[in-house]
Amino acid sequence: MNLLLAEVAQATQRLADAGVPSPRFDAEELAAFVHGVKRGELHNVKDADFDARYWEAIARREAREPLQHITGRAFFRYLELQVGPGVFVPRPETESVVGWAIDAVRAMDVVEPLIVDLCTGSGAIALALAQEVPRSRVHAVELDETAHSWARKNTEGSRVQLHQGDALAALPELDGQVDLVISNPPYIPLTEWEYVAPEARDHDPELALFSGEDGLDTIRGLERTAHRLLRPGGVVVIEHADTQGGQVPWIFTEERGWADAADHPDLNNRPRFATARKATP
Repeated sequence: MNLLLAEVAQATQRLADAGVPSPRFDAEELAAFVHGVKRGELHNVKDADFDARYWEAIARREAREPLQHITGRAFFRYLELQVGPGVFVPRPETESVVGWAIDAVRAMDVVEPLIVDLCTGSGAIALALAQEVPRSRVHAVELDETAHSWARKNTEGSRVQLHQGDALAALPELDGQVDLVISNPPYIPLTEWEYVAPEARDHDPELALFSGEDGLDTIRGLERTAHRLLRPGGVVVIEHADTQGGQVPWIFTEERGWADAADHPDLNNRPRFATARKATP
């Protein structure tokens, strides 16, 4: 075992003792980042090339600073995104939400589907859709100024059209034309603040996390926005907490102009997102 792998073993134990959920992965990822190699190449780093800054990075992670803030990057589906303080770090759970949306758009058989991503944060969802649905026209909306600046960095040079503004009043010029509205909105109840992981509670922007006493305030607003934007037959996809399974589809009722409202599981088989189709008059 070379020096770096021995240090990674010690770092793994430190991170585990600090309550980090994935100590081995994070210890290896930080080692790879600091030494400029891939995780599978750590054994090739010579002892003389060991960089003591590794322990600075481990100390930051030990204090529950998000891994992605330390490395400045987040991976989402086929993307590598720039992230840091002031923007929500995209989560693996959201990848299944986007996968469903991509399948739904492809099934529409629309030549140039029009897609709107509300509460875009880093731009992860919008960029994934633009990349994987090649002829799509994608608009992304973000209210927070700092998050918007991160999204601007990530979407520069892409086909995503980025807008700064309130998702609930966004893009009136597209009313009745959109094929798919998608969002990973804030959905944590204010009453659950103390139970949120430190990485999110202390580092993700509150605007991206919390939404009223039951966590559903923003989703209720997005229901109206989605109905306004979508064409008849268009689809809305909304991520929610696994504890809110069964609640969100009831927001998209027939009385409010929706059909086929349903919940869907993530890769861990937990209820993760709701979908509905705008009813045809």
